[in-house]
Amino acid sequence: MQQQTTAGPNPEAFAGSGIGPRLRRAFFAMRPKFFTASALPVVVGTALGAKAVGAMAWLPAVLAIIATVLVHAAANVLNDVGDDITGADGPNTGRIYPYTGGSRFIQSGILTRDEMRRLGIWLLVAAAIPGGVLIAIAGPTVLWLGLAGIVLGTLYSTPSVYLSGRGVGELAVAIAFGPLPVMGAAWLQDGIFDLGRFLVSVPVGLWVAAILLINEVPDMESDAAAGKRTLVVRFGVHGARTVYLGMQALALVGGLAAVGVGVLPWWYGIPAIALLAMGLKAGFGIADVNERREQLQKSIEATLAVQALGSIAVILTVAFG
Repeated sequence: MQQQTTAGPNPEAFAGSGIGPRLRRAFFAMRPKFFTASALPVVVGTALGAKAVGAMAWLPAVLAIIATVLVHAAANVLNDVGDDITGADGPNTGRIYPYTGGSRFIQSGILTRDEMRRLGIWLLVAAAIPGGVLIAIAGPTVLWLGLAGIVLGTLYSTPSVYLSGRGVGELAVAIAFGPLPVMGAAWLQDGIFDLGRFLVSVPVGLWVAAILLINEVPDMESDAAAGKRTLVVRFGVHGARTVYLGMQALALVGGLAAVGVGVLPWWYGIPAIALLAMGLKAGFGIADVNERREQLQKSIEATLAVQALGSIAVILTVAFG
């Protein structure tokens, strides 16, 4: 099991100098399996705003999803660059690929560090295209929302700032994948910011932050050696388990508070409790990667499922509530 989960991408599968192989390398360097973490929060916000006005503004919704996913892709690529510079990814033998330890494109020789950096910059430039159209449609507020997301995404990995290595990366992710996309996408539909939407965004952001937190567990030793002081490095496996369980509990509180103010229907409590049960089971499965690798991998996969199913549950309860 250890040999399988510490593997990486096969360089031969990405070989070639034509446009096809180049696009394939660029696409998979973005870690597309994680794009639901950024796309679904935008859909949640869009559902909230569209429900309020009784109609969907499709163009702003689609542009918001494209721009958000492109910024997320850029952040993933630049994170690989930052972790290669600091030495966090190179010697990481505890990783559970493809979930932790980065894309491994630099370490496998598929793309150089400079190529990855250029790809990240071009992705940010690409995100400016739908972002610019949104500014033309909805006004300058879009600019500030977009800049906030870009700043969080880039400073998360920039070695001189390195939010991910200072114990605040999890908070940055919770904000960047919760309040920013949820409230911003809702505002694009009806021009309103309010407390209820913030409460809905709390579980959405925490579910993504929980993915980051549990993914840091198998990377703990290499992160610590590189001076990357994540919450897992600071608190250890047992502390990480406690923080993770707290995130899942707070996600339930946020969702129930949204029910209390009338943004979500009462029956959202049914999937919310089921999601908490899934999250608690995953949290109690957090363990030392050298002792219980398979158990930890199952908990990582369950955490990804909680984020996807939870976001879908919110979308459906908004749509039919």
